[in-house]
Amino acid sequence: MTDTKRDFLWNAIGSLTYAMASIVLAFAVIRIAGADDGGIFGFGFSTLGQQMFIIAYFGIRSFHITDMKKQFSFGDYLCTRRLTSLLAVFASFLFVGGQMVMGNYDLHKAFILLLLAFYKVIDGYADVYESELQRQGLLYRTGQSLAFRTGLSVVTLLSILTLTKDLFAAVAAADVMQLFGTYAFSVRVLRQAPEVDRSMVKDNIKSMLGSTVLLFLSVFVDFYIFSASKYAIDAKLNDAASGYFNVLFMPTSFIYLIANFLIRPMLTKLADQFAMKDSEAFKKTSVYMLKAVVLLSIVIIVGALVFGRLGLWIFELILGAGAEGKLVSEYMTFILLIGGGALYAFANVMYYILVTVRKQFLIFAGYVMTAVIAVFSAEPMVRMKGMFGGAANYFMLMGILVILFSVFVLKAVREMEREEKI
Repeated sequence: MTDTKRDFLWNAIGSLTYAMASIVLAFAVIRIAGADDGGIFGFGFSTLGQQMFIIAYFGIRSFHITDMKKQFSFGDYLCTRRLTSLLAVFASFLFVGGQMVMGNYDLHKAFILLLLAFYKVIDGYADVYESELQRQGLLYRTGQSLAFRTGLSVVTLLSILTLTKDLFAAVAAADVMQLFGTYAFSVRVLRQAPEVDRSMVKDNIKSMLGSTVLLFLSVFVDFYIFSASKYAIDAKLNDAASGYFNVLFMPTSFIYLIANFLIRPMLTKLADQFAMKDSEAFKKTSVYMLKAVVLLSIVIIVGALVFGRLGLWIFELILGAGAEGKLVSEYMTFILLIGGGALYAFANVMYYILVTVRKQFLIFAGYVMTAVIAVFSAEPMVRMKGMFGGAANYFMLMGILVILFSVFVLKAVREMEREEKI
């Protein structure tokens, strides 16, 4: 097997294993531990934990893997990731502690959420080793690390949970296995210890964080907007509702993934057209990308309208007797979430266009404006209409994001046309 094929194969296996983990666990934990613990797990793993992962990750990977001139040493990246991981741990304690002070969480829920947040922080820390492996031309090792440590953690969690029915013990064991997997498949594999110039490391960390802070803030706020309805449901409804909403929400991610698969091959072409200042070709490529996502969205929405109830019934069968009627009765909630997912995919096309024309500040401004609306709208809408209100809020926020990004894209294209005439 050639190096290219090996890289592609293991990268695909690792990415698929990582993507499937949250889906398998969401269903399995509800079925084994019950709806309440399943809801705590779903919120902690897919929402709070992922938000903490973003803090630990800090948008550094793309910077790291493209640093072929070794502007920064691996030691610099490692020290920076240690700092951002500690920041994520602090944020986890701050959020969970604040919820406990307000009387929203009991000790059982608080400890499980902290352990799930730590699981994702370890995930973010492991990424610095996997990024270095990729930079050294060992992408297949990155895929192996992601696949093996994720698989090992998932199997451990489900095994302990099946034997003990104790979610706290299962997540604690998964955290330990995450640490072991990170050492065994990432740390140990690197050929040399990180070199650290202690006289320069502080300046290098400041430079690195300064280079990635706007990207980090954009991704952090974007994920908050994406998850605002989940936070609201965790705050205003019971844990079981949080778990069922998480299951209803999962298919929306597939729309985004498929859309990215369709449009990413066009991004290099789009960048070349921008570099050549060919506004007509740039507009044609942009419209082509938007049409592809619109067509995909129509197919998926029609499929959800026709087969949605059957799909939700199958989900209920997988979850067990306790879920009977819980999902099918939320058919319109599911449809709204699918529609919101389509809008999110559309917004991401706009995002890529704005990134191509280097309008990062406009992207950040759009996220901030939408996040402000999310802060004031999510909980009231959930309080009034429950899960349906959460889905309506998600759909509304994604629509606002599409409108703002569309305005920004039109503005950017007009600027490009004016510059071309000069």
